[in-house]
Amino acid sequence: MRILIVEDDASVRHWISSKLHRTGHSCKLVDNGKDALKLIKEEVFDVVLLDRVIPIIDGIQLLGLLGTDPHPPILILSANDQISDRIEGLQAGADDYLGKPFDFTELLLRLERLYHRTKSVASSNFIKIKDMIINLERHEVTRSGQLIDLTNKEFKLLYVLAEHPGQTVTRSMLLEKAWGYHFDPQTNVLDVHLSKLRQKLDGGSKNTIIRTIRSVGYALG
Repeated sequence: MRILIVEDDASVRHWISSKLHRTGHSCKLVDNGKDALKLIKEEVFDVVLLDRVIPIIDGIQLLGLLGTDPHPPILILSANDQISDRIEGLQAGADDYLGKPFDFTELLLRLERLYHRTKSVASSNFIKIKDMIINLERHEVTRSGQLIDLTNKEFKLLYVLAEHPGQTVTRSMLLEKAWGYHFDPQTNVLDVHLSKLRQKLDGGSKNTIIRTIRSVGYALG
């Protein structure tokens, strides 16, 4: 999983990140709600771990600002752990709520449950974006009714982008999902595969379906 940790206590923030890294997950860390809101809107995360009491924009306000916009599942991790606090957090839009102090194993299980629950919601075998249809069962892609022949790696890259339509998927996330977490981020293999994928999808048309988000990553649609 790629996890955004929003926690203003540096020792807690880095301890959680270190433990999650050891279990094979990648993390991005911020200490305030303003930066968290910006990252959630600009990048893709599988789960957000959100402290309730944070500077600038607190956790409850952040949930309100996200509203019904597409965003990853959010688990509130807070010392405010009364029943009324939990109810308020869940009513504001949090998907789960865990009080401090906490057991790391329980935290990890809750994060993984949120991630897998979100993935299992999409039961359709098709993804449609503009005039492109992705058949997940048959690993086929058509655009304007024309079948496009993709390699396994090209299909994997397209699928990662299609999981988050309109959202920016970072280069590091594409590398992690398509080649594995420990793949060298300095390699140009991603650029080579994306260039070929674009050529096949667009066929020279100006109606491009993959957009480059400068210095960040790519977006589909």
